[in-house]
Amino acid sequence: MTASPGISARPPDAGHLVGATWTEAPYPVLIVDRYGGLVEINEAARALLPGAASGDRLHEQVPSWLADAHQRVSGGQRGSSAGPLSGPIKGRHYEAHPTAAGDGDVVWWLVDDTDRRLAETALSDARTRTEILSDVSSTLLSTLNVSRCMEVAASLAAEHLADAAVLVAPRQGRRRPLAYANRGGPVSQVTRQVDVAGVPGLAEALQGFPPVPARWIDPVGLPDWVVPDGFAGPVGSVIVAPLPGHGVSAGALVLLRSSAEQCFTDGEEVFARLFAARAGTALSAARLYGEQANVTATLMRELLPPRLSSVHGVDYAGGYRAAKDHERVGGDFYDVHPGSDPSQDTLVVLGDVAGKGLDAAVLTGKIRNTLHALLPLTDDHQRVLNLLNGALLTSHHTRFATLVLASVRRRGTRARVRLTSAGHLPPLIVRADGKVEESATRGTLVGALPTVTANTVETTLAPGETCLLYTDGITEARGGPLGDELFGEHRLQRALSECAGLPAEAVVERVRMLASQWIGGGRHDDMAAVAVSVPRTGPLTVLNGTGARSSRRNT
Repeated sequence: MTASPGISARPPDAGHLVGATWTEAPYPVLIVDRYGGLVEINEAARALLPGAASGDRLHEQVPSWLADAHQRVSGGQRGSSAGPLSGPIKGRHYEAHPTAAGDGDVVWWLVDDTDRRLAETALSDARTRTEILSDVSSTLLSTLNVSRCMEVAASLAAEHLADAAVLVAPRQGRRRPLAYANRGGPVSQVTRQVDVAGVPGLAEALQGFPPVPARWIDPVGLPDWVVPDGFAGPVGSVIVAPLPGHGVSAGALVLLRSSAEQCFTDGEEVFARLFAARAGTALSAARLYGEQANVTATLMRELLPPRLSSVHGVDYAGGYRAAKDHERVGGDFYDVHPGSDPSQDTLVVLGDVAGKGLDAAVLTGKIRNTLHALLPLTDDHQRVLNLLNGALLTSHHTRFATLVLASVRRRGTRARVRLTSAGHLPPLIVRADGKVEESATRGTLVGALPTVTANTVETTLAPGETCLLYTDGITEARGGPLGDELFGEHRLQRALSECAGLPAEAVVERVRMLASQWIGGGRHDDMAAVAVSVPRTGPLTVLNGTGARSSRRNT
């Protein structure tokens, strides 16, 4: 008898060719002849394919992937298959391993690897999400700007978690900052008044309470302000996740997925919470940094030297350079307290606190505030210095300071100047003819001894003359050709002799420029200087009810 192609000619006992134990194997086993006919199957295969029996055609009982694989293997194309063949059968995934038997039969061993694949997929997803969270953390923490952090968080959430994301920040007054992002689109930020109660779980999330499960949120009832412009289709599912911060909520994240997409799974909700935790940490850090920066800027404004100008017909100019270029404040300081009217003295203060940097700047701020409180007593320099000295001795600061006080009042074309030095370098007077005089005031430190001893001297500035108050950071600046020579008082006086008749601002700038050139790139102490000048133009007069300067020049 001759077997026709496609008809199995194998007797049902062909199993002896592959060993008798195959019938009891825990894996489904199919013996198929070269024509695609089932020769025999074991009990495990009958449980998997209950309708299959010996003599059936293979392609009628198994998925096409296995039937096609048998044709390739039985036709001698097995080498073209790289690795085990696999595919789904009855909702499970199987690997098919062929073994050649006698007369061209092929024994197919089917191994269920569904659980292994699920585990590998879960592991791969976990690794991917871990990498995403790591990138998210590094990206978000790379900026300490709150607005930029909100923009990045919303964009990353839309990219990795949903079709769109809305970041709701803590309320500012009656309005809330919002950041909207569609996947692949730009981020928009607005500040508006919204009703968070219209979104289930949002009010609780903004207070830091645990999130409401996504299956409890009906997307149909969402208010319009939640859905970003350009969102594709109606909302199909929603996640509302709190953004935990440092002790207080940093806001909330609303994730939207369109009705055309699969609803959020439990695993995706957990991932969204992990993402939100990192976003909340970054936003909280950025907000805390912003608040600290604002506080620092506010305090710094009180420590920075004031901008000086003309007061009651006398010009004032100041210059300051901290010991380190990246610092803005230090131990040297100056202030000008204008008199309430031209008949009152204007008080000029220049000082040098022992040390440098922020610690010295703190004491500087205390001295400046104390002197401001003592302004009504500035007619008596000695009394002011003793009161200041007592305040410093009773404080927790252990530093001392040197000071020079100058009370200035314009009288006609000239200005009367009273000078008092408390352990400080005596001021220098630049006369109109270029002569430089050193004032004769001397005194003891402030904040070191029970009392301050100082003498007050008086001088007069004519038009074009200047009184310079300066700190030792200028005269003790080291540099020059060899890099270790002091700038010294003689160089300073020689430079000032060339400044006769110059405006106060020009005198200060000239001193600062020469000191900086002398130092070069070397280290230096804090440097400060204040110039008090009587301008060459005449005093203000009243003409037809308007202020005007006299056209007559004073020489």
